Amino acid sequence: MGRIALHDAEQNTKYSNLALLKLAAYHKIKGDSVESYVPLFADQYDIVYSSKIFTFKKSNKPTGNVKFGGTGYNLWNTLPDEIEHLCPEYTLHPFEYSLGFLTRGCPNNCKWCIVPKKEGDIRSHADIDEFLRHKNVVLMDNNVLASDHGISQIEKLSKLGVKVDFNQGLDARLIDHGIAKRLAALKWLSPIRLACDTDAQMKHILKAVRLLRWHNARPARYFVYCLMKGTVEEIMERVQFLKGLYLEPFIQPFISFDGVDVRTKEQRSFARWVNHTAVFNSVLWEEYKPTKKENKPKYGLLPQEYIEKHCKLSEEPLIPLTE
Repeated sequence: MGRIALHDAEQNTKYSNLALLKLAAYHKIKGDSVESYVPLFADQYDIVYSSKIFTFKKSNKPTGNVKFGGTGYNLWNTLPDEIEHLCPEYTLHPFEYSLGFLTRGCPNNCKWCIVPKKEGDIRSHADIDEFLRHKNVVLMDNNVLASDHGISQIEKLSKLGVKVDFNQGLDARLIDHGIAKRLAALKWLSPIRLACDTDAQMKHILKAVRLLRWHNARPARYFVYCLMKGTVEEIMERVQFLKGLYLEPFIQPFISFDGVDVRTKEQRSFARWVNHTAVFNSVLWEEYKPTKKENKPKYGLLPQEYIEKHCKLSEEPLIPLTE
């Protein structure tokens, strides 16, 4: 029996690292003991798995016999199918929800997003029965509505009666009467999440929200991700538009994929103002914003530039299965 340690390089995130949960399940099936990594015992572990999702987040690397995985370390390595399709090991933490992907990839090629370059076009990935073990489920799909499989799984979730959170946001452009009706039939764990990363998406947000409200989707609360790459003036119209529809904008300033923090002070201040709901709903930006004149925003590496500069294509899985 081996002693296995799990190291989440981004320990301050809200959700547990899915890859590590699946590795834990794999090793428990083999009869190994699995625990969180403790530096003091580094030389006592047979294997340490360290997983990092984001390239731009700094973290301390573990020591010992370490296997590194995740986009934050290597863009191309993935779990073998034998592990990828195991149910996550939910006994490691007091989970109140299940976690997983119904689909992978995305048909859009947004220049700021790494997903199409890492995972390719949209494709079916798993049935909800593969990882559903709770009455609540958090789904990490990047564009579930772009997949026929994803839509059929939404219908299945409705019949199962579990509460759902599409954590990465839904593509408003794909919400028509049929999709809105299916979404309205779901029970929701969190607000309905949408994305409005450009001004061109505002008309699609308006249509989607009208349809969802027409079909009495609940909850009535909507949460909308907004990418911010430029100045406050460039995004303010989007924010005012969303507030006017009684939606909750959530600003995500663009962060360079090479780890360089290119956010200006103005961008960070604006994100804090919008993302603090109580402040946003009671204080105007003119009253909140810093008085010091800001420099023009800087721009870091986009995904394709990051790949060309830093990543070498490799199809080697995270761990070998030739034992």
